[in-house]
Amino acid sequence: MAGERAKLRAIFDGAALLYDEVRPGYPEELFDDVVSLSGIPSGGRILEIGCGTGQATVPFARRGYRILCVELGENLAAVARRNLEAYPRAEVHVGPFEEWRQQEAAFDLAVSATAFHWLDPEVAYAKVAGALCPTGSLALFWNVHVHTDADGGFFEEVQRIYDRETPEIVRPEDSRGLPRPDQVPSRTPEIENSGLFEVEATRHYRWDETYDAAGYLRVLNTYSGHRSLSNHARERLFHGIADLIDQQFGGSITKGYLTTLYVAERT
Repeated sequence: MAGERAKLRAIFDGAALLYDEVRPGYPEELFDDVVSLSGIPSGGRILEIGCGTGQATVPFARRGYRILCVELGENLAAVARRNLEAYPRAEVHVGPFEEWRQQEAAFDLAVSATAFHWLDPEVAYAKVAGALCPTGSLALFWNVHVHTDADGGFFEEVQRIYDRETPEIVRPEDSRGLPRPDQVPSRTPEIENSGLFEVEATRHYRWDETYDAAGYLRVLNTYSGHRSLSNHARERLFHGIADLIDQQFGGSITKGYLTTLYVAERT
């Protein structure tokens, strides 16, 4: 894994409690779809890669599955354990998934929620395939920021603040604006290029979330790029964003999300 990716991947652990409080979860319908599309048996065993604070773990635990989570961050894992106290069939292992001692053919389903892209695909897909039973499935899902007419042009305006205040975290694609839901690139090619999985089903869930200035800054403070900024740069950026929301957008903004789900079977 490249050093910069490893550094950014680990940075979430410093904001574990905030992450748990403010990061958006996933539509309840998604979990029902994962169960039905994967064919996991009642009481089956799930491997979760990068569970964070358990936002996606709890809905599966509520459905009665046995779950082993592998989470890199000790602080995130501690919050996940707290959130899973009512579910003794769920356990959290701390450490990099790449170094986890694989349990061969032990799981009916592997899942990862907005986390799998942090892993080296050359290692991750093979390790997941080895951990799944012959009829096991892989379910990967992400929350993606997309265009919504409800944002009133906020994200075009805020990009100017990023360009001015913190160009070091501006990516080339940011200048093109937010993708519309039908423009989000498919992850199917990467999954199938592993040579180990074939995508059997995809699902998309569109939804919006509204934030006041303070709430939106709390969400931003859980993102790796923002947390990698110096304190001075982050304060300058956040001051500009808060002023924009309060002075030009009436104190609140709406962010569009697309949750994308891919369910794949072993080849």
